[in-house]
Parts: sequence; C-alpha cells; structure tokens
Amino acid sequence: MKFVRVILMILLVTVVLGKSSAQKDTSITPIHSVKSVSRDTLKKSAPDSLIKKHDPRKATRRSAIIPGWGQGYNREYWKIPLVYGALAIPAGLFVYNNNWYKKTKFAYEAKYNAEFHNDTTGLAAIDPQLKGLSAASLQSYRNTFRRDRDYSILFFLLAWGLNVVDATVFGHLKDFDVSNDLSMNVKPIFNPITRTPGLTFTFNAKRPEHKLYEVR
Repeated sequence: MKFVRVILMILLVTVVLGKSSAQKDTSITPIHSVKSVSRDTLKKSAPDSLIKKHDPRKATRRSAIIPGWGQGYNREYWKIPLVYGALAIPAGLFVYNNNWYKKTKFAYEAKYNAEFHNDTTGLAAIDPQLKGLSAASLQSYRNTFRRDRDYSILFFLLAWGLNVVDATVFGHLKDFDVSNDLSMNVKPIFNPITRTPGLTFTFNAKRPEHKLYEVR
C-alpha cells in the first residue's frame, strides 16, 4: 500500500500549495465584481473578446481526456509535473512487474516441463537470475509479480481519477474569493437539558464574489 500513500501525499501537497497560490495568482486580472456592477453593465462596457467566464466543466473534461490539461486550463501549471509524477510511479511499476511476470512464468513452465514431462528444451532460455530456483519458487514469484502488476493498473487509474477531481475542485474554486478574510465569534452557552456549560464557535467567511477575467 506504499503506492496509495505516495499518491495521497502528492494530492495533499497539491491541495495545500493550491490554496496558497490561489491568493497570489497574478496571471488573471479581475475586471469587475458582480457585487458592485451588474453583469449586464459589464457586457455593455467591455468587448466580448475580453470577457470569458471560467468553466469548471471544461477543466473536468480536459483532465479526463489528457492528465494535466484541466490544471493548465485552471492556470495551475505547476501542478502538471505532479500529475505526471503521480502517474509515472504506477506506470513504471507496471512495466517492471509485467516484465518479471513474463520471465518467471516462462521459467516456471520450463522447469515444470523438465521435471514432469522430461522436456528440457526451454531450460536454456531461462533468465540467468532464475535458473537456480525451483518450480515451486518460480510459481510463487510469478503469482507475486502478476498481483503487483494488477495493483499498478489500479493505482494508475486512481491517480488519473485524482487528477480529474483536483481539476474539478480547483476549477470551481477559481470563481470564488479564497482570501483569508474570516472572523470567529466565541460565545458561552448553557444546555438546560444536560445542565452543562459549553462554548459555540461561529465562523463568518467573506461572501464569495463571482468574477470575470480578462483573457491574455
């Protein structure tokens, strides 16, 4: 399960860095806020070629087709190497395990035929690292490499799915204000049923403002 931990760690780093970079993103310039100016006014005052609303569905579709494409659409280009790094790990493990699965499978069949059918034609083609192993050991190694190969396919699909989820989530967050303008209110309370005191925490987040972005 080391592969799952690696992929989840990459996703955690992506989320943390994404929140910090969202506040410092200077690649897009908000023109107006719907809070102060209506969308109809914006359409009249700016040419259509300069106004484009961010569409999270495009980020989802693009990442589902090509990994990292949705992150590029979200203008989070720094995530693209992380996406391909997460995909490269299970892809490399698939190649490795599939290669050794084929070698151990061939060696096992050759050893089995030599021991039970007196057919030694395949012994010379066995990989030098496997010639000293018995048929039972080769069978065990073959099953292990086949299992790990199948797991690597599962982890590859999981990494691809996380890539789509990341593009979708941050595609939606792109249209909202993610500043740290938060306030917390703490009040003491008394529960008359249990007759115990307590505290209530109230968080007031800044109201999200839909934005239009200038296409550069």
